[in-house]
Amino acid sequence: MGDSRFGYNNDYLAFIETGENEGLLTINFEYISGGIWMQTYTQVIGKSLPFDEVKLAAAASKGKINAFALPDDDPLKAKIKAISQEGLIDQGLGVMSIRKTADGKWERTNSPVDRRITGISGLTDNRYLKATGPAVAVFRKQQAQGYIDKLGDRIIGSFQNCAGGTTPWGTVLSAEENFQAQVPEPVYADGSSFAPETLPFVINDRQVDGRGNVFGLAGNKYGWIVEIDPANPNDYGTKHTFLGRFRHEAVGCRAVKGKPLAVYSGCDRYGGHVYKFVSKGLISNPQDKANSRLLAEGVLYAAIFTPDGKGRWIPLEPKTLVNPVLPSTVEGNLVTLPKRPEGGVFKVQTDEEAISFKEKFSTLGDLYTGNAEEKQGAILIDAHYAANAAGATCTARPEDTDIAPDGSLYIAFTSGSPGGNGGPDKQVFQGPLGETPWEYGWIVRLVEDNDDPAAISFSWEALALGGEPAAGGAGFSNPDNLEFDKDGNLWMVTDISTSQHNKAVPSRIDTEGKPLGQTDIQGIFGNNSIWFIPTSGPDTGNAYLFGIGPMECETTGLFFSSSDEQTLFLAIQHPGEKHGIRQNNAAEIRKLVMTTNDGEEFLQTRTVPLGSNWPNKKSNEPPKPAVVAIRRQDTQS
Repeated sequence: MGDSRFGYNNDYLAFIETGENEGLLTINFEYISGGIWMQTYTQVIGKSLPFDEVKLAAAASKGKINAFALPDDDPLKAKIKAISQEGLIDQGLGVMSIRKTADGKWERTNSPVDRRITGISGLTDNRYLKATGPAVAVFRKQQAQGYIDKLGDRIIGSFQNCAGGTTPWGTVLSAEENFQAQVPEPVYADGSSFAPETLPFVINDRQVDGRGNVFGLAGNKYGWIVEIDPANPNDYGTKHTFLGRFRHEAVGCRAVKGKPLAVYSGCDRYGGHVYKFVSKGLISNPQDKANSRLLAEGVLYAAIFTPDGKGRWIPLEPKTLVNPVLPSTVEGNLVTLPKRPEGGVFKVQTDEEAISFKEKFSTLGDLYTGNAEEKQGAILIDAHYAANAAGATCTARPEDTDIAPDGSLYIAFTSGSPGGNGGPDKQVFQGPLGETPWEYGWIVRLVEDNDDPAAISFSWEALALGGEPAAGGAGFSNPDNLEFDKDGNLWMVTDISTSQHNKAVPSRIDTEGKPLGQTDIQGIFGNNSIWFIPTSGPDTGNAYLFGIGPMECETTGLFFSSSDEQTLFLAIQHPGEKHGIRQNNAAEIRKLVMTTNDGEEFLQTRTVPLGSNWPNKKSNEPPKPAVVAIRRQDTQS
């Protein structure tokens, strides 16, 4: 693509039409699956990397190496740099020009706008990314509590690009999600980064992470929403810091003439929050590319959901009162808060600890330092932990936020289980009968009061719950990316953990005679898949299976060709992630106890391939992430 290559583990897709049956396909490249990436790198790319040598060196230091501290002439540093560079090249974004042929197939046209924004753009080619908003004042600091990369407001690359959104004016918003795998996430009170050594380079048989370490990347420059104009070949991305720094997995953009711009996003972590940015300026023409400037100034809010189907938005700004989330209200009884004066975060597991924190700090401004702009920038840089301190609702891994044709917001909450750093609110995120935790997820509809994008209150309701129909679910598990068609129907893909795909369930009772837990029976849902869900009429909330993904993959990036909706673009991410290359048609026979919609149990036998050769149709070929175009062969709407 352009002067680079197609990346790895493609995710969000956006198709911007530039003419009849042609346009620009923008593609996110989220991460590399370390084990399968190393296994297939030479075969796919055609050159080798010193994986075995570096793994051996890392094993001598518990698998971790602070490559940043190694002398520049150290051969080991050069090898780590080569591996890290190739891994970061396979992340970021790409723009690809395509057109539909007379027989209905899509082909590449290789136009001058084709290009890659990689994880190292700017490192050697001066294609730095830009930034707007208050965090820029932090980036430009010459002295700080923590680490400074000496690049000012210039930013090297974008990586961990997961979900995203498309603006009405034809730009694409790309969400940097699990940046903490490559650079340090914690920051000091002034918003400056922890040193590169706090996240060393890590390599073993299944992992190649901490790749920002050897380059000395500053952690506070990652975890943002990146905007690019696919049609501008010189645009390598702008990170809009007023949209907050957290593990972004979604962008929903609502532009109403005469109203402020509203941009919604979710933080995909256990206990992550739902956010809304509201611009200071107003929309005059939703199709005007000048609207991008509205992203540079406004207010970032975090959502509070209440069990009665209501909610409100609280601003993340210095004057906002500290009112921490109480551990007793969330699954796992754990909340993380900003640690002062040391910087970083600490875990609280009792309400008494949270109340003590509230007594010590009055406002968010008490938790951060600097002049007014720098303090606001530091809050945005530390948005997740600032939101915890302000009392925003801990939610169930919000993995997509999408605007329906009627202007309402739909949110995919992927998993209600707790994790190592938090969990969802137990009063809000419940199963059909009030069960907690509810692993299988929810799709929720949020409506702003008075249908106003800038409203500070809202109402919400569940459209569909994940889970077995016999238990009150809609038949899917772990909803992820969402997309609407012109009729307002919702299309959804799932994000079941690869480790759970088709996992055997020979019985639903454990050795002590107790029913198995939800995650223990998750294998019944099979591969990740694609679903169709009406949002109006008699079938509202019913889920209909449209397609099943390849083995050990995640289905991502749903996007329709907008003029005729005859093509559904879809990304297939990490096929073969667990077992790698499927060797000699290897497979296992597995037994799974299933239930009918009425709750009657029956035993199903599955032949489960081990690994994948997709998209190749030959045995023993390496699996490759890829983008597919699913086309109608008729012309019906």
